[in-house]
Amino acid sequence: MTLITRSICEPLRAGLNQEQLWGNTERGLIASWEIGRRLAASDPELAQRCLSGHLPPLYWKGGVSRQLKKKEKYGSLFYLAAWQGLRGQDLAVDAAKEHPMTCSATGMLIVFTPDISKLANETGDN
Repeated sequence: MTLITRSICEPLRAGLNQEQLWGNTERGLIASWEIGRRLAASDPELAQRCLSGHLPPLYWKGGVSRQLKKKEKYGSLFYLAAWQGLRGQDLAVDAAKEHPMTCSATGMLIVFTPDISKLANETGDN
């Protein structure tokens, strides 16, 4: 199963160890999404920017604070999951596909990818 989902109505998980949080892609995406939900509660302004389509720098590759020379870059699926959490959305990430999005603030195209080799070659604004 490559589509990872979780309802925004689900409570945040607590008391999990590292393996339970990050042991595989599915758990890592859920943990990232929960981090985004917590971040939204502590930084409503950031959450509002995300609701407006901004892709700001977060803990994972994917966000931008300014337009870069190269108009396209790759981002992590963990970023995408956290961004959905920041927006108060259900988690819905297909871990086998790329998810292109354009930042409303910078016009940059970010392609969220499961391909780690593409992320390893990325530099820039994170």
